[in-house]
Amino acid sequence: MTTLIQQAPKDMTDHLDLLESHAIFILREVVAECERPVLLFSGGKDSAVLLHLAAKAFAPQSLPFPVMHIDTGQNFPEVLEFRDHAVERHGARLVVASVQDSIDQGKVADPGPMGPRNRLQTVTLLDAITDNGFDAAFGGARRDEDKARAKERILSFRDAFGQWDPRQQRPELWQLYQGKVNAGEHLRAFPLSDWTELDIWQYIERERMELPMIYFAHERDVVLRDGMYLAVGPFVEPRPTEKVERLVVRFRTVGDANLTGAVLSTAATLAAIVDEISLANVSERGATRGDDKFSETAMEDRKREGYF
Repeated sequence: MTTLIQQAPKDMTDHLDLLESHAIFILREVVAECERPVLLFSGGKDSAVLLHLAAKAFAPQSLPFPVMHIDTGQNFPEVLEFRDHAVERHGARLVVASVQDSIDQGKVADPGPMGPRNRLQTVTLLDAITDNGFDAAFGGARRDEDKARAKERILSFRDAFGQWDPRQQRPELWQLYQGKVNAGEHLRAFPLSDWTELDIWQYIERERMELPMIYFAHERDVVLRDGMYLAVGPFVEPRPTEKVERLVVRFRTVGDANLTGAVLSTAATLAAIVDEISLANVSERGATRGDDKFSETAMEDRKREGYF
């Protein structure tokens, strides 16, 4: 299920216009300089905003690149439903690269039915970029999410092995970007780098965008595990020592169902979510993503390997 907000706020300041304009500029610059770009889409709020901006950037024409989802096989069903709906609504071509295929081909080890697959996405992503000949990939990462992402340039270059070296990135003074890609390399472009989580929600509210319903407060069966409320379902089975509780929660971020925690919240509207986020003192990933919170270098290690 998706939701459509009926009213946009009347008193929004123009900082969102500046962020939108810069993001659209980046999208157009990369398309002008690269031959085969692709937009990475998880179905989460940031990639939804990125897709919305891309549609604005090239309207009234259709998107000049496909949308690609790296499917771990452990997604929330509401997110997959939203993915298909959003891509169809924008008339985009969807490319789905499956982690299960990488497992079946023996390229990554099978973690088992309940094991985490998030880190395995890197191999699937790099293979999909190579197989499709993509030379640029738009991502929805923001610098405020994680210390490693704060090191990222707007245009982040990856070597022939898909790896990221923060010491080898190009300067971007005065918002001047060099998009030339050498043979064997590709780049990741992050038009939302300078946005914050609050900016994202304010923009979604202003633009009356659709989102997966799991972002809004709802009742759900959860278990408390490793300090996070995990949704009971196909990828999270209660352990003998765990108590299943029916709580009112929502999700601040979208990832694998067995690694993404919910937060206790009664924020069922965009206005309420904006108020809630304005008071938050921890990032959404730091609070609710099990793949990040147990190691200070987890994100940087994965990015060096070729992760988003």
